[in-house]
Amino acid sequence: MSQPTLRKQLTTQTTPDDLIRLIEDIASACRRIGDEVRHGAFAGILGAADSKNVQGETQKELDVISDEIFADMVSSGVAALVSEEVETVNWLVDAPNAGQFIVYYDPLDGSSNLDVNLSVGTIFSIVRLTTDVARDDTTTRIPGTEQIAAGYAIYGPSTQLVVTVGQGVQAYTHHPGSGEFLLTTPQMRIPEQTSEFAINASRYDMWEPPVRAYIDDCLRGADGPRGRKFNMRWCASMVADVHRILTRGGVFLYPKDSGNAEQGGKLRLMYEANPMGLLVEAAGGAASTGAGRILEVAPTGHHQRVAVILGSRDEVALIDDYHSR
Repeated sequence: MSQPTLRKQLTTQTTPDDLIRLIEDIASACRRIGDEVRHGAFAGILGAADSKNVQGETQKELDVISDEIFADMVSSGVAALVSEEVETVNWLVDAPNAGQFIVYYDPLDGSSNLDVNLSVGTIFSIVRLTTDVARDDTTTRIPGTEQIAAGYAIYGPSTQLVVTVGQGVQAYTHHPGSGEFLLTTPQMRIPEQTSEFAINASRYDMWEPPVRAYIDDCLRGADGPRGRKFNMRWCASMVADVHRILTRGGVFLYPKDSGNAEQGGKLRLMYEANPMGLLVEAAGGAASTGAGRILEVAPTGHHQRVAVILGSRDEVALIDDYHSR
């Protein structure tokens, strides 16, 4: 094994020891979750659980199992965990102190894909407390600009862990023989321009005029205002769509529309939009709501929803321009 391990690579990036231990905890949890996903059909746990999460969405059994695994295994230096699957903050200490971490996470993104054997993943965001705080849910409402690390695991043909600690974006692949995550794609970069977009086209009738105008112009092809053909992709898994963008470019949109405007959008700020926004920016891309930078959105709740537009920098800027016309 000539590739650096996760620990070795993080060490070369002068990552603090306590943050390395936390990311290793997360990697171990993702390895376990990946095993559960691979063996789900044999264990009969791919179907729906008899419960709904805080957003009122029907949970898969693996949503619940993945949340339990993550919560059990991720505790090193952590003051609190904020999960998509749990309404309240999971405080791990009685007196949260400066230097401790808050971890926000979606334990199994894209779980609707489980029954059809498509890629799913785990998303996480890490913030370090800068002061002592009270054990109050409002103290977890920390803007995305304060993230010190973020990443995701994708459970596909191989299990990969994609991480930023503020020094670019690195992809690690799980090596089944050793159990290690080995660096396989250093310094992932998103091309500034693209001819590929990812959006749920079934919501076309609900889109706001700027989004509809942008997609219409792309679909007009070489004879339209964009002067070239565009490909459309949609996986119904944010992890899978963003992983493709980090690998080869593109733009991902889950905009606010008439079907989700009352909630502020579809995707959650703290454990979906913020970590993915940090990763995309660290890889040279951009992340916007259409009205401003995602990382600068002031949180009003730890399950807050926002519009999400992210990917190749020039394309995101163009979509922002459509919103300002």
